[in-house]
Amino acid sequence: MTRRALARRYLSAWIGFSAGGRFSQALATVMLLFAFGEPTVRALVGSAGTWAVLVTLVVLGGLSLLGQRYRIEWHGVLPLSLLAFVGYCALSVLWSEYSWVALRGFVATVGFIGLGLYLALGRDLVQVIRAAGDAFRILLVVALGLEVLSGLVLDVPIPGFGIRGDIAYGGPIQGIGGTRNFMGFVAAVALVTFVVEFLTRSVTMWRAIGSTALAVIALMLVQSPITGLAMIALAVTALALWALRHARPRTRPVVNGVLGAFVVVVGVVAVLARHRILAEIGAAGGSATRLTLWSQIQVLIQQHPIQGWGWVGTWPTEQVLPFAVFVDPSGARYTSGLNAFIDAWLQIGLAGALLLLAAALLAFARAWVTATTFPGVAYVWPAAVLVLLAVTSAAESYLLSGAGLMVFTTVLVVAARRRSWRRHLPRVEHPA
Repeated sequence: MTRRALARRYLSAWIGFSAGGRFSQALATVMLLFAFGEPTVRALVGSAGTWAVLVTLVVLGGLSLLGQRYRIEWHGVLPLSLLAFVGYCALSVLWSEYSWVALRGFVATVGFIGLGLYLALGRDLVQVIRAAGDAFRILLVVALGLEVLSGLVLDVPIPGFGIRGDIAYGGPIQGIGGTRNFMGFVAAVALVTFVVEFLTRSVTMWRAIGSTALAVIALMLVQSPITGLAMIALAVTALALWALRHARPRTRPVVNGVLGAFVVVVGVVAVLARHRILAEIGAAGGSATRLTLWSQIQVLIQQHPIQGWGWVGTWPTEQVLPFAVFVDPSGARYTSGLNAFIDAWLQIGLAGALLLLAAALLAFARAWVTATTFPGVAYVWPAAVLVLLAVTSAAESYLLSGAGLMVFTTVLVVAARRRSWRRHLPRVEHPA
């Protein structure tokens, strides 16, 4: 047997193995662990090691999908809004003044989108939730363990992980997130996952109680005003979903209209009384920092308002304009624009930012309708996660890179699978 035939035989065997249920579920869990634990992975193995892990997971995911190609329903699944956004980001590399940095950022973006596609296509929604539950349990145990080690056992910070060791004083904690805001985002998504996991009867009651307790403890210790606002929005979302799922089909449009009006009124009041609200929740200092950064970004946006400077995702650490000019009050470089829409506007201009906004609104509309009409309780998860991602992305740029982009891709495709208009197009039968 020649080497080429032997290689094909081994590759075929590996593809068949990677398409198996146990391997696919384990791979989904590892993808979620990597994405939400990326700050810790980067601190441990550096940028090169993080790239190696990302590329390996993308390759394994591609091989697994190749092995499952006959059972995956591809008809009308990939949303046109996502394809348009990715295509525009690719075009922006051509006109950027930092092509190699932009190309690297675009490859990272495609990598995390690929991980999200694997979760949506290679696993069904219940399996994704179970994989997320397993991943978040590991992440929360490790995060709280590191905080206890730093703040109570050793009583010294761990600068490499961004941990300050303040758990003895009740927080804030940074855990595996590097910052309290990202740690709060991880804990909030974990809480939603654990509740839905219990409602779908995927875990025992005691495991659900223990997992939920871990998430609640982490949420209390992060002391993040942004996470606090996200949890308020999540509570309102949960009540709205409960009311709509128990309402009669004829009354759902009325209830949705009332909820929409309520959201608009609350939004107007929040904008008018923003200074007092931010002062009450302790976010006035952070808000002032963000407003200063956004005003600086706006000046540079005016130079390329439509097409933007070029896509990079997470801001580069190199001395590259315009990102090198943004420095926080402590003298450190910003890693994002601290707002997903403004950050996208800077990178890919108004045209690209509107494409992203359209994709997000379409995903939420599809996820909301599915969550309120489809009997499976698992479909509450995409809508709730999108609410958390939307609120958090108003003060952070998590939507544009890493775990936020991966989860956004997953829920976008899951929602499109149920509500895409292209599902009703006639299929084209290819001759054998």
